[in-house]
Amino acid sequence: MSYFLAILVPCIFLLSFLFAAFKKVRVYDSFTDGVKETIPLILSIFPYVAAVTMLTKLLEMSGINDKLAAWLHPLFSFVGVPEEIAPFLFIKPLSGNGALAVLSELLDTYGVDSYISRCACVIHGATDTIFYIGAVYFAGLQRKKFGFALAIALFCYLFSIIFGCFLCQIM
Repeated sequence: MSYFLAILVPCIFLLSFLFAAFKKVRVYDSFTDGVKETIPLILSIFPYVAAVTMLTKLLEMSGINDKLAAWLHPLFSFVGVPEEIAPFLFIKPLSGNGALAVLSELLDTYGVDSYISRCACVIHGATDTIFYIGAVYFAGLQRKKFGFALAIALFCYLFSIIFGCFLCQIM
């Protein structure tokens, strides 16, 4: 199977180039025109991505994550979310790589079969980086009504956390 896939990808490229040559398309010129169109998009997205990255580091280094976790502990315990995954829950909407690092620490600390690790893994798989994706999607729009979309995304994130931990309890 892997041999088939190793041959399939180059064949797709070769067929694309042959089809373009048959249609008399200048492939290299088309490629460079496409690259030229991405530079303004990258420049419009960069400030949003930089802001999300700086916010992630700021929250982590300032200790706000720990204070927020202590403040939300009664709510977390009421709905069945382990308090130990609070740092993971706060970093996940901001940074996928940061969330993966925290998840790795949770797995090392509590073991892969623990309730805490199972909850964190389910939440990691069921959610995404809300602010990063929002920054990328809304950067190119003329009308930026990000607030309503953000509220819906955060509500769904909270529901995913609670429902994921509930599923881990009954399984």
